[in-house]
Formats: sequence, C-alpha cells, structure tokens
Amino acid sequence: MSISSKKLSDTRLSVLDLVPILAGKTPADSFKKALELARHVENLGYERFWMAEHHNMPGIASSATSVLIGYIAGGTSTIRVGSGGIMLPNHAPLVVAEQFGTLETLYPGRIDLGLGRAPGTDQVTAMALRRDLRGSGEDFPENVAELQSYLAPRDASARVRAVPGEGLDIPIWLLGSSTFSAQLAGILGMPFAFASHFAPNLLHTALKVYRDHFQPSESLKEPYAMAGVNVVAADTDEEAQRLATSLFMSFLNVIRGKAKPMQPPVDSMDGLWDASEKYAVQQMLRHTYIGSPKTLKEELQAFVGETQVDEIIVASNIYDHTARLRSYEILAEVFDNKVKAG
Repeated sequence: MSISSKKLSDTRLSVLDLVPILAGKTPADSFKKALELARHVENLGYERFWMAEHHNMPGIASSATSVLIGYIAGGTSTIRVGSGGIMLPNHAPLVVAEQFGTLETLYPGRIDLGLGRAPGTDQVTAMALRRDLRGSGEDFPENVAELQSYLAPRDASARVRAVPGEGLDIPIWLLGSSTFSAQLAGILGMPFAFASHFAPNLLHTALKVYRDHFQPSESLKEPYAMAGVNVVAADTDEEAQRLATSLFMSFLNVIRGKAKPMQPPVDSMDGLWDASEKYAVQQMLRHTYIGSPKTLKEELQAFVGETQVDEIIVASNIYDHTARLRSYEILAEVFDNKVKAG
C-alpha cells in the first residue's frame, strides 16, 4: 500500500494505559479507572489494551503487570489484553512463561506478551528486583529464545517445562526505543512495537531496520509494526491544549528527576518550565497529537503515511477521567472505527 493511499481506517488502533496515579487519589482508584477505560475502548472497537511494567514510580500503578492483565481481562470479554511490556531482565523467562501461560489459559485467545529489555526503573530499584546489573541487555536474545522454548509445543523429554504455558499460542512482541530490538524482531519474525510516545528519535530508523531484516516465521509471514503515540483529544483545540498540560507536567517531572502523581491541568505552562525544559519536553513528546477531531485527523494521517505502521497504540494521559474517556471516543471516530452497540 502506497504512502498516499494508506488511511487511518486501514490502521489498527490500541490503548497503552500507564495506569496513572492521580494527585489526591490512590492506586485502588487507578485500577478501577483502568477497568472502566478498558470496557469503554472495547465497546469502541479498539484492538488491544496494554499496560507497561514500571517500578518505584509514585505516579504509575502498573508494577505488577501480569496481575493487572488478569484483572482487566477478567472484566472485559473481547479486547486483547497484554503487556507493553514486561521488562524481561527483571524476570526469569520460566516465570514469565508460567504467568502468561496461566493468563492465556484463563482468557484464551486474548493475551499478548510484549517484551522489553530495559529494567523499567532506576538502578537501585533494579538491584532490589534482583537483576544482575553486570549485564546491559546483551543476553536479551538468549532470554527471548528461552522464553519461546517454554511456550513451544509440549516436549515430554524436557527437564524444565512451563505448566501451564507449553503449547499455547501466545503472541510475543518485541518492544524497543532503539534499533536493537527492531533488528532482533525482524530476524526472529516477530511483531515489533516502537516506543515513540516517549523516545521518538529513532522511530523511522528502527522501522526500516525491522522491515529490512524481517524473516518470515511460523507465526508471522510479513512484518507487523506498531508505534506508540500520545493523544489528547477534545471537542476543541483549546480544551485539548489545556488537558495536555497534565502530560507536560508529568514529563517535566521526569526531566527534573522528581517523581510525582499526575497533576490536574492548568491554564498555562508559562512560569512552570524554563525554555530549555520546554524544549526537552517537546522533544520527548514529538509524537504527541493534541486537538479537535479535525486537527487530529490531519496530523495522525500524516504520521501513518510517513511510518506506514500497521497499528498505533495510544497513551492518553489525561487527569479527568471523563475527559479521558471522551478522548478515546473522539480518536475512534477519527480512525473511522465503528462504535459497537453496548
């Protein structure tokens, strides 16, 4: 399909929920809102609902990712639920195989396993997670292969088996913000997702590397690429810009090394950041789309045309829950998804 002919309606649409903890609220509130969001986007026809593993972050409640996946899958009925991703260096591959084998057994045909090779936290916390900090991700390919072996068809002679897990059809994705996982995903014939919602610099390079190195596998015959973006949608550009200040403040705190819950929106960021901080936030959020349906349709169409991705996974970090639900509703309309009855 040519760049000019590919449309938003040709692109699958999914959700990345960081399960944010809001100022003045608790993780219990975040879990309840996550399930409400999952049910909402399921009714809107979204493809999948992913959550990401983070640790020691007061503003993110998704540390026990596999537990949350079970909670969301148990409260929905059709949408795929998975990890975007599980940080494999933090876990023994066998444990991951058993956890996701259990999830797939409970919710057959609905579980995705996305894998990342970063710890998803700082080094001190990574040590508390019992990681071997002498490595730097070079053993990621071996760990992926080991995990794949546990999910392969049953081998009665194997000394170590994942029960449940073995023989289950669980799609494994590789996630990344550089070319390392892109190349590995291509060589192994796996779907690939790029974290352009916070690390946009190598998006186009990584997609090219993935496609150039792709080798068909038993599970995937052609390359399948997903890209992450941030979207703040509202009925007017002005309201969307105001709602987006919560996202800006969250990334400003990341740059400053301050961990805080998500803050309510403000009328203006003036006085909250200096010029260099504003530039840094804007660079990290380069693939962030803010505005009314008309604005978003034009900008997201350009993004799809430039990247030719098969799927977009969207993080909408909005403080007000009703506004967040509305943002995903507007986005579904922009992508020409048919809203399901229900």
